[in-house]
Amino acid sequence: MAEFNHVRSETEMPEGDDAKPSFHRGIFLEPQEKKRSMKALVVKQAKKTCSCTPAKVKDYVFSFFPVLQWLPKYKLREYLLGDIMSGVIVGVLLVPQSIAYSLLAGQEPIYGLYTSFFAGIIYFIFGTSRHISVGIFGVLCLMVGQVVDREIQRAGYDLEPAAPGVLMDTAAYLNTTILPANRTLHKHLCDKSCYAITVGATMTFIAGIYQVAMGFFQVGFVSVYLSDSLLSGFVTGASFTILTSQAKYLLGLDIPRSSGIGSLISTWINIFRNIHKTNICDLITSFLCFLVLIPTKELNEYFKSRLKAPVPVELVVIVAATLASHFGKLYTYDSSIAGHIPTGFLPPHPPDWNLIPNVALDAIPIAIIGFAITVSLSEMFAKKHGYSVKANQEMYAIGFCNIIPSFFYCFTTSAALAKTLVKESTGCRTQMSGMVTSLVILLVLLVIAPLFYSLQKCVLAVITIVNLRGALRKFRDLPKMWHLSRVDTVIWLVTMAASAFISTEIGLLIGVCFSMLCVIFRTQRPEAPLLGWVAESETYESLSAYKNLQTKPGIVVFRFEAPLYYINKECFKSTLYKQTGVNPAWVKAAKKKAAKRMLKEKEVDSGGNQTNISMDFVSEPLEFHTIVIDCCAVQFLDTAGIRTLKEVCKDYGEIDVQVLLAQCNPSVRSSLIRGEFFKEGEDHLLFHSVHQAVDFALGAQGH
Repeated sequence: MAEFNHVRSETEMPEGDDAKPSFHRGIFLEPQEKKRSMKALVVKQAKKTCSCTPAKVKDYVFSFFPVLQWLPKYKLREYLLGDIMSGVIVGVLLVPQSIAYSLLAGQEPIYGLYTSFFAGIIYFIFGTSRHISVGIFGVLCLMVGQVVDREIQRAGYDLEPAAPGVLMDTAAYLNTTILPANRTLHKHLCDKSCYAITVGATMTFIAGIYQVAMGFFQVGFVSVYLSDSLLSGFVTGASFTILTSQAKYLLGLDIPRSSGIGSLISTWINIFRNIHKTNICDLITSFLCFLVLIPTKELNEYFKSRLKAPVPVELVVIVAATLASHFGKLYTYDSSIAGHIPTGFLPPHPPDWNLIPNVALDAIPIAIIGFAITVSLSEMFAKKHGYSVKANQEMYAIGFCNIIPSFFYCFTTSAALAKTLVKESTGCRTQMSGMVTSLVILLVLLVIAPLFYSLQKCVLAVITIVNLRGALRKFRDLPKMWHLSRVDTVIWLVTMAASAFISTEIGLLIGVCFSMLCVIFRTQRPEAPLLGWVAESETYESLSAYKNLQTKPGIVVFRFEAPLYYINKECFKSTLYKQTGVNPAWVKAAKKKAAKRMLKEKEVDSGGNQTNISMDFVSEPLEFHTIVIDCCAVQFLDTAGIRTLKEVCKDYGEIDVQVLLAQCNPSVRSSLIRGEFFKEGEDHLLFHSVHQAVDFALGAQGH
C-alpha cells in the first residue's frame, strides 16, 4: 500500500450572511517508494566494484594516471611556448626558495632541491589541475622543522655540531639498521644533519600514506571543516612563527630553536637575551638584502600587468650575495654559511620504521593542511579557467608527491599559492610546465649547487621572511572581513592568535573546534522573528526587518530560522513565548489562581459582584487564537524537536490556541509522521504555505 501524506491547504468557509464564499481543496502527496534493503545495496555495490571489463580497466587506469588523458592531446604549437616560459621562470624562483625553506625545515639545502625536483615530476603524472605549482610550502616546512628539532633533541644531538660530508654519512647510516639500544653505533654512522632528513623523510612518508588513505576512503569531506577564514588565520599565525624562527639568522645568533607551546615568546626572549652577541656582518648583509628585495618585490606586483615575467630578484640576490661572501671571505667573520652542497642523487632508501611511532601523530595535521590547500587551489584555478578537477584524485596526487620522494631524502610538499600565481600569469597551459621546472632544478642539482658554498644563511632567512608579506598583509583585510562577517573575522583572529602564540598544531585544532562551535552557537540562538503580510501578495516577511507589513487579526505568524533539535529546543520555546507574549504555563497558573480566589469569594459572599469580576478575569480572551509556525528554515528535526513541537501544540491547545505548521520540507514532514505528531483527523495542521495556513485560521474563526 502506498502511503499518502494529506497536507491541508484550504477548507470551506462557514455559511452565513457575512461570510465570504471560498472553496478550498486538500492536497494529497504520494511519496516515492524507497527500497532500503541494505543487503541489496551491498550486493549491488560489490558487483559494481568487483566487476572487471576491458573498458572499466581502461577507465580506471586513465583516471588514476590523468597524464595519459591529456598528454596525447597536447597541442604542441599552442601550448609549448607558454609552458616552457612559465616552467623556466618558476624554476628560477624556486631554486632560492628551495634552499631557503630547507633551513626552515631544519634540513640541508640539497634536500630542498631534491623535494622540489621530485614533486613537479610526480604531480605531472597524477595531478588533474593544469595550473597549480606543487613544491615546498613555508607553513609545512615550519611544521616539519618543529618535529625534526624535537626528535633531534630526543636523540641527543642538540649540542653536537653538524659534521661535514653530510651525504656520505647519510648513505652509510641509511644502509644500516639502527636499533635504539645501539646508540653508540648510531652516533658514529649518522650526524645531526642526516638524522634530521631521516626524521623529515619518515614523517613525509606517513603524511603521504594518510593522504592516499583519505583519497581511497573518500574522506575529502574533512576539508570542509577548514573554512577560508580558518586557513587564512592559520597561515598568518604560522607566518609569525616562521618569522620568529628566522630572526636569529638575521642577527647571526647561535641560539637553540624553541619548540612546543609558547615557542614564539620563548624564542624572542632568547633573542633579546643574546642580542649583544649579534654578528655585525650578518646584520649588515640582512639589511642590504631587505633593501633590495622588498622594493623590487613591490615593483614586481605593481607592474605585473605590464611585465611578461616577474624579475627573478631572489636569484639575483643569492648570486650577488654568494659572490660577495666568497670574494670578501665573510665566513672569516664567523658568519654562518650554507657549506658544501654536493651534486647528484643518493640511492633510494625506505624511511626509518623505528621512527614511525614518534611522528605518526605529528603527520596528521601536516597531511590535512597539505591536501586542503592543494584541493582548494586546484578547484579555484579550475573554476577560473573553465575545466574540472577531481578532488579525490588530487588527494592521491599530493599523497604520492610525499610517499615516493620520501625514499629520496625529501620532506613534505603541497601546492603553493604564490608560485601558482606566477605560473598562471606567465603563460602556463598544462603541467608540462612543471616538468620544465623540474629540469631547471635538475640542472642546479647536477652542476650549479656547489657554487653556493659561501652563501650566508642570513640571506636565505631574508628570502623566507620577505615571502611572508602576503600572509601578513591579511591584517589589512580585517575591516572588510568584519563588515562582511563578524563570525568569520573572530574565527580568523582566534586561529591566528592560537597558531602564533601556542603552537601551529594546537592552533589548527583550536581553530577547527572554535569554528564548529560558532556553527553550533548560530543554531543554538537563531533568529526567530514574527512575520507580517505583504499587501496584495501571498508573501510573509519579518516585521523587524521590513516596514508597512500587515498582521491578520487573531493570528501570530512565527518563523524559526534553524533546525529544531536538542541543542536549541529550549530556545525555540522561550523565543516563541517571548514573541507571542503568552506562556501557556503562566496563563494556566493564572487561571487556577483566579479560580481559587473565586472560590474563596463565594464562601464569603455567595452572590456578590466580586464573583462576577473574578469570572470575567478567568474568562478574559487572549489577543490571538492561532499561531502559524513557518518551518521553511527548519532543515531537520530530531526526537527532541518533535517532542518540543508536541508540547507546544498541547500547551497552547489547553488555553484554546491552535498551532499550525507551514512550509515543512519533506524531511521534516517525514519526521513528524514517524514521530506520530498528528493524531487522527489532525493532519490539517500542516500547510504548504503560510498564506494557506492563515486563510484556514481565518476561515475557522468565521472572518
